[in-house]
Amino acid sequence: MAERIARRKASVFLRDDFKDLGGYDQIGRGLRKLTAKGRIIRIGYGVYARAVLSPLSGKTVPAKPLPALAVEVLSRLNVEAASSSFARAYNAGTTTQVPTGRVIAVKGRFSRKIGYGGKYAVFERASRA
Repeated sequence: MAERIARRKASVFLRDDFKDLGGYDQIGRGLRKLTAKGRIIRIGYGVYARAVLSPLSGKTVPAKPLPALAVEVLSRLNVEAASSSFARAYNAGTTTQVPTGRVIAVKGRFSRKIGYGGKYAVFERASRA
């Protein structure tokens, strides 16, 4: 599993990526061991991200920022993402509040939590306008 993660350029890994290596429980044990070693970090149900050691806190954190990981997860799960209402309001000039990018609009239903360490991406339904 570690070799497969090292070879891939993607930052996000799904549990299904390792389906051919063993059974459900074996894959779970392998992912837990890699998480304990600090190679990957769990960011959702069956969703893992490449991890690095933070120079500030010394803790394991994802290699990419949370909004970028959330968009990558959405594309891997075939869910179409759009700009959020906050980003649209800022781009239209109706507000001066700069959007953080942690709110992501999705087209269709999506009910997963994507995040780590108590920080999660927020998903809103994309308007039909």
